[in-house]
Amino acid sequence: MSRTLLRSVLELRSPVMRLLLPSIRPTATTAAPAVTVPAAAAARFFNQTAQHIEPSQPDPSIVANSKSPLASSPSPSSLQQTQPQPSETQQQQQQQSQPLANTPPKPISESVRALLPVLAAQPGRYITVHIHGHPYLVTEGDSVRLPFKMPGVVPGDILRLTRASILGSRDFTLKGAPYIDERLFECRAVVTGTESEPLRIKIKKKRRCRRTKHVKSKHRYTMLRISELRIRTEAVNEA
Repeated sequence: MSRTLLRSVLELRSPVMRLLLPSIRPTATTAAPAVTVPAAAAARFFNQTAQHIEPSQPDPSIVANSKSPLASSPSPSSLQQTQPQPSETQQQQQQQSQPLANTPPKPISESVRALLPVLAAQPGRYITVHIHGHPYLVTEGDSVRLPFKMPGVVPGDILRLTRASILGSRDFTLKGAPYIDERLFECRAVVTGTESEPLRIKIKKKRRCRRTKHVKSKHRYTMLRISELRIRTEAVNEA
């Protein structure tokens, strides 16, 4: 009796399940068996799933305005506000990085205009030139041995020395602050060659340590000869 009641109940439920969730029939490519879901699980699935909401249609006026190039491109005023303004330190660095050639030369004072021809007429002139920060008091024809090897030069090169702090003779002296204007003089030097000192070996040792270290050194120096020292009196007339 119980079996007949169970069969009748299953026969009543089967058309409802077919309507709600039809069985998955195997296709030609897949041979998976049919899957059946109980009615309680199907009802729980439909109650928990969120409803599908259709998106609302946009306003045609808004769509037309969004496609216009004027609405999409920002205004010039907004661009100026968004650009970052450079700070004071950055402005100072930009001013310092600008080349000095753009700055106009300083005018020559009246005292230099009056006394420079007198200084050029006197014999035995001397000059204090600065080469890589080292000052050298030289006259025309002197030889100078630099305490280092100057990079990028070969014997026979002619160098114009433009940094000088003192230019004078027996009776007159022209001093710079800190350097003399390079338009007032011409000083040229010829690279004669390089020299090297004898090989030196220094023994380095620490206390209570038997190990010693021998350090070898052999420095090289660049030799210069002052070939020309001339005061430019025509620069006074040009300025």
